[in-house]
Amino acid sequence: MPLLRTSRDPAAPLSEGLVRPVMAGIVTALVGFTSTFAVVLSGLRAVGANPEQASSGLLALCLAVGAGGVLLAWRSRLPATLAWSTPGAALLAVAGIPDGGWAAAVGAFLVTGVLIAVTGMVRPLGRLISSIPTPLAQAMLAGVLLPLCIAPVEALQTAPLLVVPVLLCWLVLSRFAPRWSVPGALAVALAGIVVQLVVEGRAVPADGLLPAMEWATPSWSLGAVAGIALPLYIVTMASQNVPGVAVLGSFGYRAPWRASMLVTGAGTLLAAPFGGHAINLAALSAALAAGEEAGADRGRRWVAGVVSGLAYLLLGAFSAGLAALVAAAPQGVLEAVAGLALLGTLAGSAASALAEPGERTGAVVTFLVAASGMSFMGIGAAFWALLAGLLVREFLKDRNAPPGKAAR
Repeated sequence: MPLLRTSRDPAAPLSEGLVRPVMAGIVTALVGFTSTFAVVLSGLRAVGANPEQASSGLLALCLAVGAGGVLLAWRSRLPATLAWSTPGAALLAVAGIPDGGWAAAVGAFLVTGVLIAVTGMVRPLGRLISSIPTPLAQAMLAGVLLPLCIAPVEALQTAPLLVVPVLLCWLVLSRFAPRWSVPGALAVALAGIVVQLVVEGRAVPADGLLPAMEWATPSWSLGAVAGIALPLYIVTMASQNVPGVAVLGSFGYRAPWRASMLVTGAGTLLAAPFGGHAINLAALSAALAAGEEAGADRGRRWVAGVVSGLAYLLLGAFSAGLAALVAAAPQGVLEAVAGLALLGTLAGSAASALAEPGERTGAVVTFLVAASGMSFMGIGAAFWALLAGLLVREFLKDRNAPPGKAAR
């Protein structure tokens, strides 16, 4: 239930009171989808999905985010919105193909869904996640993001004619319309891809433009669970769900924690066999539906959450066409757009990781191991990064503690 409740003006026309939350919901979905779907496709393909499976995963995520968002906002009467785990997709992009291939990755997605759902039912598990030092969690995320954020620079060498206009569009919009900087850069990239296909006389297969779900029978391996499922769960909780609760709280709403975890956990479980990696409470984009842009009447802002979910269901119809178009792009173009979409997240994670002087050594170790991309015993770098950071932090805790105080 909301912490604060403002009754609407009975004299105000209903249509007038709904225009702003409806528009806010549409904008929330458009910004969330267009800003990060390239990251999702890149991440899914990096862990073994072929283009059709990656397209299926994007569609499954749209449906899970849409249906779950409508259900959560409608039942709670709060402007709660859902999204796919963008940091999780970024983690997949550097995790590498696990032992067992795509089937093992799908099994890891299922484990992630179970963990998210259990978090809503078992309070100690939520407290355990909250006990992970924020600097280390953010350093792990920053290390994962670094190789992806370098991609726009590397793409200048492989496809300069396509990438330079993308970078210029992003820079100009970052100055005058920051919210639309990544969607604008994506539009320029897609236009460039279409022009190149026309010039080269290539065509996107018509059957690849229709949305389709492709079932993948999961398998399980220790490497995939430790190297994908656990880090995916941690970054989704620490970088999406917990901040999502905080964003709602900043606007005077108490997020329905148990219901949110059950809905997002169930949504992840349902999407996983079709390639969806994880869904969660929206964080940054949540402010669009919960803030003043959704109207002065706080009692009607929940409509923005419902409309955002409906918009994701509609956007799912276009997911296959976008995925097919992106798959036809020259090497580096998709990665460049994904890197631009993650620059803000990288900056925020790095700043948070280094904010506390006493935590910096452990955070830097975590960052370096995560950025290295190392794999040991079939387990990816994110897991080892967090483990290394925790060990270093524990070893140095007496040195890092302020005089006269016990280390935290």
